[in-house]
Amino acid sequence: MKKLRSLIFAGLFALVSLTSLAQTPQMQLQRTMLTAGMFQINVQLAQTPEQREIGLMHRPSMPQSEGMLFIFEEPSKQCFWMKNTLLPLTAAFIADDGTIVNLVDMQPQTTTPHCSAKPVRFVLEMNQGWFAKKGMKAGLKLGGAPFQP
Repeated sequence: MKKLRSLIFAGLFALVSLTSLAQTPQMQLQRTMLTAGMFQINVQLAQTPEQREIGLMHRPSMPQSEGMLFIFEEPSKQCFWMKNTLLPLTAAFIADDGTIVNLVDMQPQTTTPHCSAKPVRFVLEMNQGWFAKKGMKAGLKLGGAPFQP
């Protein structure tokens, strides 16, 4: 019986540890610089399935000139939602050459899907309103290493 209690306690401890890790924002991802017209964006790169799954969840704030670039292996219709994401964001769905295909504003802590208008490999999340304030729309071409052949 004592052994069983120890196993149960160890299992519960492991579950609580995993839950708290899942609620920790990703802050130490690899970074790169992108250009959007005359503006520079410092982006974190979400490249693995785990990094893409966590994304910007649980982050209380993000500097205006920063974002997160989600990189997928193959172009496909990408859909994002905002479960456990505290910030209002705009998602830019981006073609391989860096061209913005479509922009979608997303509200925090919702499970409403927001999808690309066509298959893409890249999705850039920025604070909501950043693209609009800079006058950026679909068709604008972003620059940076991820978009170069």
